[in-house]
Amino acid sequence: MKQNRFLEKTFKLTENQTKTKREVLAGTVSYFTIVYIMIVNAMILAEAGIPLEAAVTATVLLSAASCLLMGFWANMPIILVPGMGVNALFAYTMVQTMGLTWQSALGAVFLSGAIFVVIAFTPFARIINEAIPDSLKEAISIGLGLFLLLLGLEKGGLVVSGSSSILAMGHLNDPEVLVMVLTLLLAIGLFLKNVPGNFLLTIVGGTFLAFCFGTLDVSEITFSRVDMGSYAGVFAAFSFADINQLNFWMAVFAMTMVLVFENIGLVHGHVSSINRPDKYRKSLQATSISTMLSGLFGSSPTVATVETAAGIASGGRTGLTAVVTGVLFGLSIFLLPIIQIIPDSAIAPILIMIGLLMLGNLRNLNLSDLSESIPALMTIAMIPLTYSIADGMAFGFILYPFIQIVLGKGKQVSVPMYVIGLLFLAYLSFSFIS
Repeated sequence: MKQNRFLEKTFKLTENQTKTKREVLAGTVSYFTIVYIMIVNAMILAEAGIPLEAAVTATVLLSAASCLLMGFWANMPIILVPGMGVNALFAYTMVQTMGLTWQSALGAVFLSGAIFVVIAFTPFARIINEAIPDSLKEAISIGLGLFLLLLGLEKGGLVVSGSSSILAMGHLNDPEVLVMVLTLLLAIGLFLKNVPGNFLLTIVGGTFLAFCFGTLDVSEITFSRVDMGSYAGVFAAFSFADINQLNFWMAVFAMTMVLVFENIGLVHGHVSSINRPDKYRKSLQATSISTMLSGLFGSSPTVATVETAAGIASGGRTGLTAVVTGVLFGLSIFLLPIIQIIPDSAIAPILIMIGLLMLGNLRNLNLSDLSESIPALMTIAMIPLTYSIADGMAFGFILYPFIQIVLGKGKQVSVPMYVIGLLFLAYLSFSFIS
């Protein structure tokens, strides 16, 4: 593929020792690695009350716009799509637990994104990053993984809540549960064999298995023109009606914390992997703008996805990779009419696999230092046990400064960390009173 003058000038391909063909291939690989998100994210947004077709549309359009933003603003091959974990925070914590409407939750997302923008464009990003101990940063990611694992097991029917709210095994003689287990085995096999687009193939295979076992009604499949009417009620539907409520501000606080810590780590890792530390600031800025746009488009926030590594491994070195991925997401809008028939049994294994992968960060914890490990392990345990990411974070961020004070190390804790701990203490106190 001949080097285009516009592409060369815009993305500096020669300077970055890459070619158009390589970037297009990398963008395509990135797309097929992450395309499952338009289905999985929409399913989770639907749990918050957003109409499913509108949720798929929001995910597709937001992903397309965000990838284009990253490509043209930062000229980096980082893929921005709605993040796993933060979508659970949106649906299960902010809406189902805190009681916000999905419109108010989108308002909280928009405000969190605006705060993230301020942080990304000022020295606050460095100050906050240095204030929070690495053990708690890792704990948040691990806790999110455990939460997703639990959600996947429940969605697939493999574990169920009994009368005493204790999880128990589901029944394998239930055809839907059996299909989920078979799909999970398929997902594990495809992932371990490193098959390109393994998550997407898992969803396709799981849907086919559901058809074979009679748990999927194919009569619901339609190929009619995409109806954008439902999305019109979601775009720019964010609301600040609950802005005078403490729950709203705690939702903003929790979402901002997760977004800042997760994206700082992800962006830093991606720019380091291709030895482009000079692009860190602009990449983080593009990511922050994208999170604010999430509230406008009607979705949970975007993140600098882990799957970016697939595109980088395929040779992606510039923003052209992200632009290609964004264009492919835009074309995905034509798939919307058939996405709605995908069963939970095909989605649950993806949640389980992503949760298991996030649990791998356990290797980064120093379990021999109890002053670090106790707050971290409490965070990890309490996120899924309380069914609330914010509550789980609260226990860890309160415990950490408390333990350091008890051990006579209070001066080693930063002032911002004390402030964050006090805010979480106020949040828990309000929750108990309510």
